[in-house]
Amino acid sequence: MTNYKELLQEATTLLDAFQPNEQCVETFTENASKSLENKYDTEDRSFLLDLVSGCIEQKKVLDVVVGTFYDHHGKLVLKADHNRFSVICYIAVFLLEDIGLKRFSKIIKSQDTSKMHKFLSFLFSVHNLSTWIQGEWSQIYDDAYVEHNWILPLLRWRPQVDELLEQLSRRISSGSVPKKALANHTQPKEFALTKPKPRPLPVPEPIPTQQKHQPVKPNIFKPPKEQQILEELRQKNRQKAQRVLYEANMQQFKCAKPQRSERTEKVISQIKEAQEAQLKFDAVFTSGTPATHKVNSLPIRLNSTTILREGAFYNKQLEQELHRLECVAEGGSEPSGFLRWQQQMRERDEREQLAALQQRHLEGQISHEEAALARTRITQRNQQRAQLKKEETAELMRQYAAKRLQEQEGMKELVQQVADSHSNSRLARAQLHTFKQSVVREVCEQSRELLARALEEAQEEMSRKLELIRQIRAIESIPRPQHKLLDDTEMAGHALLCEMSLAELRERLCVLRVAERRHLEERKRRVQQEKQSREQLLLEQMDNIATCRTAMEQAAARRQAERVCGVSAREHLQEDEKLQALRHTLQEKQQQRSQLTHTLTHTHTHTLQTQRNTHTHRLKQWDQRKKALEEQQWEELEKSLQMTIQQGTPHTS
Repeated sequence: MTNYKELLQEATTLLDAFQPNEQCVETFTENASKSLENKYDTEDRSFLLDLVSGCIEQKKVLDVVVGTFYDHHGKLVLKADHNRFSVICYIAVFLLEDIGLKRFSKIIKSQDTSKMHKFLSFLFSVHNLSTWIQGEWSQIYDDAYVEHNWILPLLRWRPQVDELLEQLSRRISSGSVPKKALANHTQPKEFALTKPKPRPLPVPEPIPTQQKHQPVKPNIFKPPKEQQILEELRQKNRQKAQRVLYEANMQQFKCAKPQRSERTEKVISQIKEAQEAQLKFDAVFTSGTPATHKVNSLPIRLNSTTILREGAFYNKQLEQELHRLECVAEGGSEPSGFLRWQQQMRERDEREQLAALQQRHLEGQISHEEAALARTRITQRNQQRAQLKKEETAELMRQYAAKRLQEQEGMKELVQQVADSHSNSRLARAQLHTFKQSVVREVCEQSRELLARALEEAQEEMSRKLELIRQIRAIESIPRPQHKLLDDTEMAGHALLCEMSLAELRERLCVLRVAERRHLEERKRRVQQEKQSREQLLLEQMDNIATCRTAMEQAAARRQAERVCGVSAREHLQEDEKLQALRHTLQEKQQQRSQLTHTLTHTHTHTLQTQRNTHTHRLKQWDQRKKALEEQQWEELEKSLQMTIQQGTPHTS
């Protein structure tokens, strides 16, 4: 048995999901058919899809009835039921002859009774069908078609629909009888079998990359000199600000205690011992740090957290170095030979990487030249095609010129006809002027009457407001009773345990303020003491950091000197035969591209010059012919005007 309530709910859902500006009707119905394939049988699915497609196609016709229905009963009906009423209207207008009254009654009874009773009474009203519904539908379709196919069938079904409306009204008056609660029966469940794995998605097609645009030539845009001057001033100001920050950073602890503590003296002595040991084992000590390390010499303003963190880092590093030196002094292994071999292997790897990088760079340049050659050949083919296209365009322009000549001859005849018709239009203009004057006089009289009536109403309103203002001022002028004076020492008398007078409350507040002030002073004193101790600790850490940084700068300077004295890896690249062959190939490709570009440029210049000369000659011929036609047209127009004036002179006299 077909569940019409579920079918209409599904149709309403599909109409709500349809977006006419973004979706096509055929595509939407196909997708809906696929989604409903396993849910309904073939007959119900076809009926549902016919409803949806018909409501979309006849939306203008349905909106006329449903929109007016909402205007009359909009306060009692939800806006969400708009598409539901559209489906019912479509079934009543287009499908009632096909499905019959019995099936139509089942559809109506499956919905809300009161809503269907209101809508069917509105739709099948003889007055509505014969007057405004027929008029509105006739603006969309032909009047005879609307009356024969829609209005007359609905009027024929009116007696049967009246019986259906009586049944609905009896159901509304009797009320809804509560149904008995169904017993909860055991529902069988399917076995939870393992579902097959979904098919893997197909590999997406690679997205084609766009060609790189040509870089802008340097002679097209050059930055102004003012911008360079502003950049130099900005650099000078930045250096000046950095210098000021550095001086402020060095002088921020100048007010602290200048004497060094015992812990600071101990750390400084340990650093001096480490520097002496570093001079003896320089190769071992410097190899532990990376070769590319550079100490930043720019002034940096350090906060307290950074100072403590960096001081802890240098102390830990110093302890590790002292422990390593103690192990070496006790007879531990010396890693200098292994470190030298490691350094040689690292340099050889760097040379090989540089050679591979240079080879890839040359291969990339060769491929770029080949791509440029291909683009040049494509440009040459495109120019040939453009030449053929221009010849075709010239032929079309000649045809267009001939057509324009024919149109001008037709316009000449039209001007002659208009000039003949002007002589008969003077009387019509005079009659129209007299009619407009009478209309203006009537409008002026009506406007004067309306203004006089509005003035009288405004005077009455003003007098009423003045009387109301006078009454309000009289009420405000009545004297008010005086209030009782407040006594600070008297309690309110609310019978509360913590009740006190206003004077006692003020005294207690004064006592609390004094206690709070004393507590704040004590707290400030403790904070000041902690701040002084912290500044002393930061001063000691700053001395330790400065010493360690000096040692690191010296080690970095020695490593830089060793790198300058070494053999450069780029000198060996010139001796590679493979790179020499790649460079020779690159030069050949560049020469070949320059020759092809020169040939293409010369051919294009010659073609442009030829086309320019041909176009100039054609323009001159067209201008001469146009001037001759204009002179001929003006002469004929003057003759026709003179004839018109001669014909109209006796009539005006």
